[in-house]
Amino acid sequence: MPAEITINNRLAKTGRHDRNSNDKSLMAMFEQSARKNAKKRGEKISHDLSDKKSTVKAKSQSKRKNLKAKGASARQAAQTISPEEQKWLLDPWVLLLAIAIIALGITMVGSASISIAERNNGEPFYYLYRQLIAAGIGIGLGTVIIFTPIKFWQKTGPLLLLVSIFLLIAVLFPGIGKEINGSSRWIPMGIFNLQVSELVKLAMVIYLAGYLVRHNKDVRKTMKGFIMPMVVLAAVASLLLMEPDLGATVVISATALGMLFLGGVRLWQFLVLLVIMAVSVYYLIILEPYRLERLQSFMNPWADPFNSGFQLTQSLIAFGRGEVTGVGLGNSIQKLFYLPEGHTDFLFAVLAEELGAIGAISVIALFSALVSRIFVLARKADLANQTFSAYMMFGLAIWIGLQAFVNIAVNMGALPTKGLTLPLMSYGGSSMMIMCVVIALILRAEHETRFKHPLGSTIWNQNWDALKRREKVAGKSF
Repeated sequence: MPAEITINNRLAKTGRHDRNSNDKSLMAMFEQSARKNAKKRGEKISHDLSDKKSTVKAKSQSKRKNLKAKGASARQAAQTISPEEQKWLLDPWVLLLAIAIIALGITMVGSASISIAERNNGEPFYYLYRQLIAAGIGIGLGTVIIFTPIKFWQKTGPLLLLVSIFLLIAVLFPGIGKEINGSSRWIPMGIFNLQVSELVKLAMVIYLAGYLVRHNKDVRKTMKGFIMPMVVLAAVASLLLMEPDLGATVVISATALGMLFLGGVRLWQFLVLLVIMAVSVYYLIILEPYRLERLQSFMNPWADPFNSGFQLTQSLIAFGRGEVTGVGLGNSIQKLFYLPEGHTDFLFAVLAEELGAIGAISVIALFSALVSRIFVLARKADLANQTFSAYMMFGLAIWIGLQAFVNIAVNMGALPTKGLTLPLMSYGGSSMMIMCVVIALILRAEHETRFKHPLGSTIWNQNWDALKRREKVAGKSF
């Protein structure tokens, strides 16, 4: 019996041990299976996440590719030259519109200045001849500029502005500046008088175009990028007001404001600057007696038609006499010593009298077409990544359109009298030559947008290569 009991006990212990071993092995199998399942689930989750990430990344890359493709197609469309366009090295619309305006302006200067030229110089076509000479010089300068790369102006913009500021300071010194009608705005240059404000307008547009290219991010995002050009503008405006020349100050300031707005300045900064400019102009008018008198005569010119309102009333009489078809070329009565500055600031009034509403509307249509075409070309340059050319053309279009609008509005009594010429038309050597340069810059910028090897590129490349070789021989870095 004892032996049997001992054996049974051993068997019972062995059975319990086997059951324990089996339980432990089963638990180990379950744990191992759970770990495998968890690992599989983790691998599946990570795989799903990676798939999602790759899908999102692929979508974003696809979007970027689509945007790039659209931009490339837009640029390619802007640079694509149709067979019709290949016939023209220069934009025919800008060229023809500018020629039409210049031709009409020269004709009207000859007609409007006959009486005053006969009285002052004994030669009825004295002002006509001088205007023809100025136009010839302007066309010569424009021809040189058409063969000059736009990159040259982009690099020399700050230098051109410094030279203009120096001339603005020089014109204020007696013996250098020439005073006419109480304003010192001209520097005698022999055959003509250089009106410095015209050069400053051009220099400011070129400088701002280069600044917007160099500091585009700062202009859009930081206050410093916005304030820096405003400091330069304030310095130029202060010098112009010392001449004094409020009209040029307003045109330059408005042009700069428009360029900064197109350059991406934040809206609240733009509005704040607009308010500051409006308040400044208001105080500049009320603090100067002659400006306040002009404003009051503008409000009611017939209150004193033989004194403060004389110029504006005579201009309105010219419009009234012209009616629809005009009195005929050369038959104006108002130009016979009734309308002061009939060949300069009030040329449009003489034109309205002689050619009527048809002639006046035609001039407005010509300027509207010219400015619109320049805006179209500027947009094409922007699509072709010619950013400097785009900003420059935008600025030049704003300048031409704004100055033409102000001159025409002054002639019609819609704005107070200001000493601003009608671009490409009014008598004035500086204005004519600078405007010819402006048209040439626009034609050159448009030409570079369409052609990979623009006019004069071979000559300029040879000059640059020669300069690089000289610098290398001298041991200097170019």
